[in-house]
Formats: sequence, structure tokens, C-alpha cells
Amino acid sequence: MLNRYLVAAAATAAFALPAAASAQVTRVQSNPQALILDAAEVSAGADMIYLSGQLPSPIDPAKPMNAVTSLEEMGDTKTQTISTLSKVKAILESRGYSMSDVIKLTLFVAADPRLGKMDFTGVNEGFREFFKTDENPNTVARSTFQVAGLVGPHFLIEIEAIAAKAPAR
Repeated sequence: MLNRYLVAAAATAAFALPAAASAQVTRVQSNPQALILDAAEVSAGADMIYLSGQLPSPIDPAKPMNAVTSLEEMGDTKTQTISTLSKVKAILESRGYSMSDVIKLTLFVAADPRLGKMDFTGVNEGFREFFKTDENPNTVARSTFQVAGLVGPHFLIEIEAIAAKAPAR
């Protein structure tokens, strides 16, 4: 009787190995016109990377961050979103991932003092430069939070990212 259980357990384990080797990411989107996903499901065995919150850079790449004295030097919310997602893209690519591997973003957005509120339209305009494009037809699960402020007075957005892909063979 014990041998039969051992054989069954061994057979189950043998079938489990190919499943891990074929790890995949399933994107769940009830409305294909929606800008973001409902969810992303990652099967066991997928390679994943979690990025810390990234902040935008000054519009002038030669300007050091500690020399920034005005919001104009950082740009509006759209400009800062593009800058921040460009940093996310560079980090991912340095680790063998691409923007099409991103499955989840968390956006922290401060009010633009020139508008007196969070510029959600600007966030989405910047977002559209990276997702649901010809280069990257994928989109992501996403949460956006308005925050009282970020680490510096000229930052309007900070973005955390999670990416997942089938393991390299």
C-alpha cells in the first residue's frame, strides 16, 4: 500500500516539473478598451523582479538633481511620468526584462501646485507612451494614489513596478 502512494507521489512530482518550466503570465482584462488590466496571474516558476519606487529626472539631463530649484526644471506630470517610466524601462532592460514584462505598477502622484490638484490626465498621457503601443501592446494592473507630497518639492510622481516573464532556457 505504501509503495502505491510513493509511486503516485513520484508521478505527480514528475508532472509538476514541466508545469514550472512552462511558467506564464496571464493578463486579465474584461474590457479590451480599458487602459489598465483587471489582474495579472503569474504561474509558479516565472522570473520576477520588483522595482523600488523611481522618481523623475530633471528635463535637462546635465542638471544635477540637487541643483533643481523649480518645478519648471522637472516638467509637468506627463513629462515626469515619461521620465520615470523611462527609468523603469532602463532598469528592466539592464536585468533582461522589457516593458512588456511589467504586470503591476503602483503610482504615487502629488498635486501639481500650478493646477491645485493631481493631474491624472497627465499621468495617463505619459503612461500611454509605454503601454498599449505598437512597440508594447500589453498593459498592466495598476493602482494610483494621490499623496500629500513626495521626497522633494518638485516631484509630482513616483512609480513602483513588478515585472514577470517565463524563465530563460
